[in-house]
Amino acid sequence: MSSKIPFFTLSNGVRMPSVGLGTWQMTGEEGKTVIRNAILAGYRHIDTATLYQNEEQIGEALAELIAEGVVKREDLFITTKAFCHEIAPDVIEQALRDSLERLRLDYVDLYLAHIPAATKECGNFREDVKVEHIWKGLEKLYELKLTKSIGVSNFNEDQIERVVRIQRIPIHVSQLELHLYLPQKAHREVCKRYRIIVTAYATLGSPGRMSVIGANGVPLFESTKNAANELVDKNVKALAQKYNKTPAQILLRATVEMGIVVIPKTTNPERMKENIDLFDFNITKAEVNLLEAHGKPNQRLFWWPNVAEHPEDPFASER
Repeated sequence: MSSKIPFFTLSNGVRMPSVGLGTWQMTGEEGKTVIRNAILAGYRHIDTATLYQNEEQIGEALAELIAEGVVKREDLFITTKAFCHEIAPDVIEQALRDSLERLRLDYVDLYLAHIPAATKECGNFREDVKVEHIWKGLEKLYELKLTKSIGVSNFNEDQIERVVRIQRIPIHVSQLELHLYLPQKAHREVCKRYRIIVTAYATLGSPGRMSVIGANGVPLFESTKNAANELVDKNVKALAQKYNKTPAQILLRATVEMGIVVIPKTTNPERMKENIDLFDFNITKAEVNLLEAHGKPNQRLFWWPNVAEHPEDPFASER
């Protein structure tokens, strides 16, 4: 593994690099090039999902890099996720086997249920599938050794508590939207109690979200277009100046300092290097606390409208 990126150790002993590359919106040849650039820049943790439609390109890039001797499979940490139509226990094994085929791998390092709301392939809700059932399906995949660890994504605290009550194999990771203006303190507390490692997405406010166009021709995230930009937060800018780092580097470093894995997404090779160049300075606990004390209201950017009114909608209480 790249020595300069610290690890977090999951409750089952698996080591997870604290910084990875998010790959949402990376498809086609660009996706393949980006993965190659990332591995050459020192990334060993790649985060993808069926939903991103780029597992094939990632698989091609990794197979080439392994064949060239640039990296070994055991040095990589690959995460993928089952989407709504794949998370029910009667379909999830095939979903992971399909992902593995596309990724050209025998196993992934982490497999996540992308969101707790099960649907049929057509998008219709499967109200018969609860989070407890989803977890039982994931446990089976772990026992089959198709994945080294299992976890959840976009689950709320109550849903995690429900899984904990019935689990045989513990939740290893919880991935969710987490950034300066959505610090997820309650969620972090629950995860700490159960030794669950938290992974943050949208740590930099996901500027790329505004380029996603919905079926009606309107940007999918139109309702969040005026969201406050954490990269221009006055405390972030002051620390960037103090340490001679970019605001993005300050936000990422502070998040890792809180014991949280970050998976920033970029296709820009320079920014890619910047996003892992986080460990040649020390941000203090007081400075992390200063960032967290900004007093801004919680600002969720990702609302997942496709699961609104689902019995397992994780954001029902916030909508």
